[in-house]
Amino acid sequence: MAQNLIQPEPPQKLNCGGSLLDLSAPQVMGVLNITPDSFSDGGSYFRDNTLRLDKALARAEQMFVEGAAIIDVGGESTRPGAETVSEQEELDRVIPVIEAIAKNIPAIISVDTSSPQVMLDSAKVGAGLINDVRALTREGALLAAVKTGLPVCLMHMLKQPDTMQQAPIYQNVVTEIYSYLEARLLDCIGAGIAQEKLLVDPGIGFGKTLQHNLQLMSHLQVFSGLKAPLLIGVSRKSMIGQILDKPTEQRLYGSLAAATLAVAQGAKIIRCHDIAATLDAVRVASAITKAGSD
Repeated sequence: MAQNLIQPEPPQKLNCGGSLLDLSAPQVMGVLNITPDSFSDGGSYFRDNTLRLDKALARAEQMFVEGAAIIDVGGESTRPGAETVSEQEELDRVIPVIEAIAKNIPAIISVDTSSPQVMLDSAKVGAGLINDVRALTREGALLAAVKTGLPVCLMHMLKQPDTMQQAPIYQNVVTEIYSYLEARLLDCIGAGIAQEKLLVDPGIGFGKTLQHNLQLMSHLQVFSGLKAPLLIGVSRKSMIGQILDKPTEQRLYGSLAAATLAVAQGAKIIRCHDIAATLDAVRVASAITKAGSD
């Protein structure tokens, strides 16, 4: 596997639009969904269908103060069953927020998008990282990402958000997702994105059953073979709810357990909603893992 990837090890520092992200230790990415319908914080930054920029900025500042190295801004819900939004609507949601964060908060800003124009416009106003659940497969996305010059996280998703949970089937979920991500890495490198600017995410909860998610979470170390930093997002997801039989707002402790196990298996970025608690868990897991490898 990954025999064509020439980079010997993942980068220790990631250049995100001029800001360096230190990946010698795991980092926390805070979720800021500028949508009316995301599964956890959907609607939090709207009133009467109008964007509350002040509220979104205040939340971003709170996440930064609590220790988030990256703030991930998204304008299209990708929860199971979600429908796509128009490119203009996505632009109207995220561009003002990214611009406001860039002017007021010294955090790295990630844009959670699959839209080429959103990638390009976000880069112009301060985004330093592209986080694409469709792994640059939407028409024009790969070219747009190349034009921005920004790092990109490539995620695996089976089908689309509105259909991804309709009886997903794999022969071997770990090897199939590994092969998919490997192919996307090679396509991106071939298109002109430097290998050291690429990250991977197996996409917990995106077109996977509970058993698929558990198999992935217990084999995350396999993805080190891709020689790309590993991003994991499992915070408050249905996997946690299914295991614990608890609603979204009661999934913190389960999310922390999953984050800890991800870091122990090599994850470099943990995408989450609960910044301070997750950062504590990540730091402890990282310290113990490091001591065990010395």
